[in-house]
Amino acid sequence: MASRKDTLVRRASRVRRQIKAVANGRPRLSVHRSSKNIYAQIIDDVAGKTIASASTLDTDLRSSLKTGADTEAATAVGKLLAERASKAGIKDVVFDRGAFIYHGRIKALAEAAREGGLNF
Repeated sequence: MASRKDTLVRRASRVRRQIKAVANGRPRLSVHRSSKNIYAQIIDDVAGKTIASASTLDTDLRSSLKTGADTEAATAVGKLLAERASKAGIKDVVFDRGAFIYHGRIKALAEAAREGGLNF
């Protein structure tokens, strides 16, 4: 019987494999959530570099948020990431949810990033 960690790793690699098939050179918006915070970054897989990143640990957001583990915090991170991506000249990305289902905080971050101007 596979452990929970093995299942999550397998799911994340399956999602990443599908993303690389449809990316067409677009950077990847990778999302990670923990029980206390949420992190997002835009990665150029060709160059292996992070273009823009945002999390609830950023000093800009930390003081204005009640907690880093709710949909309000995820929305703020999505907006901040979209703003930083537009400064870097990024409009089109491919969304990498990792092993997390598209629900709750992950969905809130994605919708806020779309409202901020990212296309995926």
